[in-house]
Amino acid sequence: MPSTRRLISTGSPFEKTMGYSRAVVQGDWCFVSGVTGYNYETMELPDDVAGQAANCFATIESVLEQAGFALADIVRVQYTLVDRSLLDALKPELEKALGAIRPAATMVIAGLIEPEMKIEIEVTAYRDPS
Repeated sequence: MPSTRRLISTGSPFEKTMGYSRAVVQGDWCFVSGVTGYNYETMELPDDVAGQAANCFATIESVLEQAGFALADIVRVQYTLVDRSLLDALKPELEKALGAIRPAATMVIAGLIEPEMKIEIEVTAYRDPS
């Protein structure tokens, strides 16, 4: 039987204008698009990378819950950080969110769409069907 595909949205205006879903659930997998540090209820963006990362993980956790997954199901994460000098301020948030989970990870230093964005986090989660 083919697995069903389900699209998850946070209601962010970027999803429609940029043509993507916040997450796609395919079978036992959940692919969460890159999440920046906005609080999507208020559309506010903290100035600091730690605050932005905390918002990223809150959004990711909420999206995973909507999809029937948990943070503990994350198997892969990619971080895009705009400046290497932000890493020390970021580390406590990464440890708090994923320190016990320890998924496979990649960190890229690159620019993001808006200059005030300091981090974007993308995850893949797998739910064991057994």
